[in-house]
Formats: sequence, structure tokens, C-alpha cells
Amino acid sequence: MLQEGKLYIGTSRKPDDSINKGEYLELKFGNRHGLITGATGTGKTVTLQILAEGFSNAGVPVFCADVKGDLSGIGAIGEPKDFLLKRAEQIGLTPYEFQEFPVIFWDLYGEKGHRVRTTMSEMGPLLLSRLMNATDAQEGVLNIAFKIADEGGLPLLDLKDLQALLNYMGDNASELSNQFGFISKSSVGSIQRELLILEQQGAEHFFGEPALKITDIMRTTNDGRGAISVLAADKLMMNPRLYATFLLWLLSELFEELPEVGDPDKPKLVFFFDEAHLLFNDAPKVLVERVEQVVRLIRSKGVGVYFVTQNPLDVPETVLAQLGNRVQHALRAYSPREQKAVKTAADTFRPNPDFNCAEVITNLGTGEALVSTLEGKGSPSMVERTLIRPPASRLGPLTEAERQKVIDVSPVRGLYDEDFDRESAYELLAKRAAKAAEQAEAARQAEEQTQEGTSGGSRWTLPGFGEDEPAAPSGKQARPRSSGYQRETIVEAAMKSVARTVATQVGRALVRGILGSLKR
Repeated sequence: MLQEGKLYIGTSRKPDDSINKGEYLELKFGNRHGLITGATGTGKTVTLQILAEGFSNAGVPVFCADVKGDLSGIGAIGEPKDFLLKRAEQIGLTPYEFQEFPVIFWDLYGEKGHRVRTTMSEMGPLLLSRLMNATDAQEGVLNIAFKIADEGGLPLLDLKDLQALLNYMGDNASELSNQFGFISKSSVGSIQRELLILEQQGAEHFFGEPALKITDIMRTTNDGRGAISVLAADKLMMNPRLYATFLLWLLSELFEELPEVGDPDKPKLVFFFDEAHLLFNDAPKVLVERVEQVVRLIRSKGVGVYFVTQNPLDVPETVLAQLGNRVQHALRAYSPREQKAVKTAADTFRPNPDFNCAEVITNLGTGEALVSTLEGKGSPSMVERTLIRPPASRLGPLTEAERQKVIDVSPVRGLYDEDFDRESAYELLAKRAAKAAEQAEAARQAEEQTQEGTSGGSRWTLPGFGEDEPAAPSGKQARPRSSGYQRETIVEAAMKSVARTVATQVGRALVRGILGSLKR
């Protein structure tokens, strides 16, 4: 059943349930993208697993997310379970051989795999705005922040770098607005609050260094197989916006870094985007346009993108039109939206005169799907009702001990497991603030000294007010002041009377001057 240059997906059946033919995905069309859809429990994860196995054996690296935690079994040899053996017999898969595959486990939190990081600068203001669900005004402030960082030589690497830059922008909003456009302090404050929320959700683990190198998810083994990078996403799914933004960032990085290769004999990398609806939920138009652009153009870089989701309506039509290889598992049609989804799915296939697609979609069994792939000169094949092949690797998750063993012998062990915090915007702004404080303190002290020197001989004082008492005559000690009550001398009383009189007259003159000016 296996053929050179093709991935075996399963075997189609005739209307009488007899074997029809093997269904394949040609490697040369593997970069034309694909779609795997179906309701919960219909076999989407197994389809993803067998495609990842096929690409790996063909020497194509794979990146996929393990949303439910059961995809990790691809790193262990399969087990001859009864229902798997039965499926192999049904489709005529002989011999049915088991094998394990080269796997690299990744985890944004560093708990179930190697740490995955990127920097704020690499993320950019557009994706960061998406991550924070920012308004247009807040997105404008973020664009200004990145502009200031670029022009000011302030590397934005982690959350505290952006927080420090926003503090600086808030403190100097008036001056910066004249140069970069209006900066609202309220928008700055809103962004800072969103950053605090991201920090509480664990995003500080994602932003920093060492940043992930694209080449490390495009590795091949010594025997020529492609490494399968599995992202632990079960915990990450608690923050679905971070999950979707991360995968979109990774897709954008592949698009920007990889060279043009045209249409290679096989893909350079295959990227599976599980729970793809999270990418498009409440996404602004500019973001959807970005996804469409990347999907359309990344094909020429040798990268195939396969969206995995429950409902074909989850993917915008502009993106759906770019997906050439399709596997449609069973859908339910209880609600109007579900009925529309069934019709949409059926209409996207090249029809088969032997059956009605819309009727079959609702009656497919577990592990059964409608399959249509590109063939010939790139035209879609006629849709076929297909029994999906059983996986060669383990069906189910690895144990914690087995996962740790894979991590310990990983080719990227030690490259990403420790944080590295080099000098960036936070440290540079802190140094500038400390230097400015020192200069302000020095200027203040110099001004005080100048005032003291200037006022030392020119202050207007009156006798008997404490600071200008005459020194004691030579040879006599100054009379100490008494803490108790003493009757004042005639001279002292006269001097105080003069002082009060002068003060009263000066005060009256001032009041008259002020009142006179008010009246005028």
C-alpha cells in the first residue's frame, strides 16, 4: 500500500463497503496546505498523528501542538491493540509495522518540554495588540513605543522592558507627542494593566531570551527522518489568545526567515495548527488579512500549513480557498449553523457520483473521513469515503518518565532551558533615570550653595532677632540664655517696640498696594 513520494492516508470504500483504492497525499503537494475538520471524538488527532508520521518518514520536519496531551505517544513505539489490527486488516495494510519517531518536546512554561521564547521586538506591535485585545488608540501607542525603542537604541526583549518604556512614555507624554504623535496617558495606563494580566497568565515565560531559532524546529535525524516538534499546549489552552498569537508569530517568523524555494519535491516543514478557530475568533480584519497573506505566500518557501478544527466555518473563506488537501471527519447537523457547516464542507469537495457528500458527512464513523488531495497538475481529486490508517506509533500519551527520557536525549537540550537577561530597555532606562536624578541633585545642591553665598551678607534683619546678636566683648563670656521667664530691660523693650512698628507699617503698605492694584 506504500508508494514512493506519497503519504498513505487510508483506503477508500465503494458503496457496497468493498475496498476501492489507497488514498495518498503526494509529497510534492504537501506545501499546498490542508484542512482537517470534524466533531469531537471523530478521529482528527489520529489523522494528524498519521500525517506527522508520514512526513517524518519522508524526511520532512513537523511542528504540531498537543492540545489534549495524547499526541505525545508519537515518540513511543506502537502497541498491537485489537482495534488497530482490525483496521489494518480492513484496509489491507500489510505488513502493519510499529515504530517510534524522533520527537522534540516544547513548552512555553518549561514544564513538559524545552522552553519556547521570543522577544517583544520579534513579536511586534500588531501581534502584541492582538494578544492584549488592544483598541485602535492603544495599538497606536504600541506602534509609537516600538518606534521610540528602535530610534533610541532600546532593545525590547521581555515584559519589563516594555513596561519600563511605557512608564517613560507616560512621564514624558507631552514632549514625545510633539515628535511621534499624540500619546494618551490613559491608553498607556490601559496597556500597562493588560501587561499585568499577561504576566499573571504566564506570558513572562514566553517573552525573553534565548529566543527560539527556526532552524531548531527544522531538524532531521542521522537516518534522514524529520524531527517532530510537539508543543505541550494543554496548559497553554487556558490562555487561548496566547496560544493563537504564539502560533501565528511562529508562522510569521517562518515566512520572514525562510528563502524562496518554489515548489520543491517535498516540503521543508509542515506546520499543524490545532484548534485553529482560536486564531480567528474576534480577530480584526488586519489580522485575518495577515494570516491570509502568510498562508498564500509561505507555500513558495516550502512550508505546508494544515489547520485542524471542528467546523469548516471556523476558517475564513479567503483562507479556506488556499487549502488544497482536505480530510473531513463526521459533523453533526442539529442546529442551523451545523447544517450550514455540513453544506459548506460538502460544497468544497470535488463531487463523487457514487454518493451524496452532505448525507455521508453526518453518517461517518470514528476514524472514517471524506478525503480529497491534490493530484496531477495540482487539481483536487474526487472525494472518497476513506477509512483512515492506524498509527505506527503509540495511540495515547507518554508517561512522565518516558517524556523526561526523551527530553534528556533531545538534540536541543541545554540550549533553551536557562533564562538569559542581557542589558535591554529596562536596564538602559533605569541607568538614564539614575543619571538624571544625580544631575538634578547636583544642580539642586549647587543652587542652594549659590543662594547661601548670595544671601549671607545681604539678608534684611532686625536687631534682637537671634542671628545678629553682637559677639561678647573680648575677655568676657557670652551670657547664656535663660530657660525661665525674665523681665526684659528698657533697652530690649524699646528695640522690640521699634521692630513691631516697622513691621506693621511695612505690612500696611503691602496691603494697600495689593488692594489698590485690585481696585484699578
